[in-house]
Amino acid sequence: MIQMDAPVREKVASSAAAAPTVEATAGGPAFEIEKLSIWYGQKPAIRDVTIDIPQHNVTAIIGPSGCGKSTLLRCLNRMHELVPNTRIEGRVLFRGKDLYGPGVDPTLVRRRIGMVFQKSNPFPTMSIQENVIVGLRLNGVRNRHVLNERTERALRMAALWDEVKDDLRKPGMSLSGGQQQRLCIARAIAVEPDVLLMDEPASALDPIATMKIEDLISELKTNYTIVIVTHNMQQAGRVSDHTAFLYMGKLIEFGETTQIFSQPREKQTEDYITGRFG
Repeated sequence: MIQMDAPVREKVASSAAAAPTVEATAGGPAFEIEKLSIWYGQKPAIRDVTIDIPQHNVTAIIGPSGCGKSTLLRCLNRMHELVPNTRIEGRVLFRGKDLYGPGVDPTLVRRRIGMVFQKSNPFPTMSIQENVIVGLRLNGVRNRHVLNERTERALRMAALWDEVKDDLRKPGMSLSGGQQQRLCIARAIAVEPDVLLMDEPASALDPIATMKIEDLISELKTNYTIVIVTHNMQQAGRVSDHTAFLYMGKLIEFGETTQIFSQPREKQTEDYITGRFG
């Protein structure tokens, strides 16, 4: 099991003051997505998606290439808005609060809803520790004791501490590919988000590193809501509690992973998971 340190009490004053714009009371689903459609220019990416994503579960989004998996994931923390000429219709509620409501700062949304990308991306000029705490520094944390404590906590939660604790000043890029991905996960959780979004986090890794990432995902769901995009259906079956199947931008089916893979309700779902297309 992952070792858990006592929670760090220091919070950044500016974040605390702004938090009501993106935080709400716990209970119920983490996300309520209602009739969501997104276009890139004139091209529709996802259309009329309605889905509730439960808290403290791993939800996998599966489907063939180009079906809108990553777009749906990125809309949960407004990352898709970084693409020019993006248009959205519908609502995304996070714990009952509209993430796209008036006055909601997308930067604050992304602090609460962290992102881990397909390709590990440690900052090349930063040490292992600096990579972990860069978000804290940007948020105004300067207390060295707090930074050291948060570094150890995040690396322990990312199952990386024992491998790097004597090398924290070495460049993050000196780590192996699997270690770099876990470093990026540590960086995401160091700022203490509520949700982790993972866009095919193990697709570029070897089987041993992939297993470590999958074990880590299973451990982290105790503390986080996790939404993962994966092209690997076996991986979805291993790590997720719920699965959403997308096809051509539409949500075809959503349910418990065991049901989706053993008794899908829709023929399109059955055809996809049995390899008839995709």
